[in-house]
Amino acid sequence: MPSPADCVYSNSHEWHRVSGDTVTVGLTRYAVDALTDVTYVSVKPVGTAFAAGKPVGEVESVKTTSDVYCACAGQITEINQAVVNDPSKLNADPFANWLFKAKISDKAGLAACMDAAAYDKQYPTG
Repeated sequence: MPSPADCVYSNSHEWHRVSGDTVTVGLTRYAVDALTDVTYVSVKPVGTAFAAGKPVGEVESVKTTSDVYCACAGQITEINQAVVNDPSKLNADPFANWLFKAKISDKAGLAACMDAAAYDKQYPTG
């Protein structure tokens, strides 16, 4: 399944969907497959400001714990509580189950992200 074309992708395997001054962030299929079975999701609280490329949360699986990053700077405005309560939703469909939304304060870091075609070529799944 190809990655959605309306997102950009970081080398740390998060997808970023920008709409105005809001970014929605989630994990890619490649990341979820590499983790194997996501069992825990944690995101910093609503209102937390963060710098581009700094940890915003973490996910745990039966194999490892991984930090979650955002390519741009911002402030968390919403957390997907359904995924926090049931992390297995990420295993089923990581593109439909975002982790958090943030108001962008500096989008410069997004320029380093890849489009869907480049990401899928570099990190194939399936």
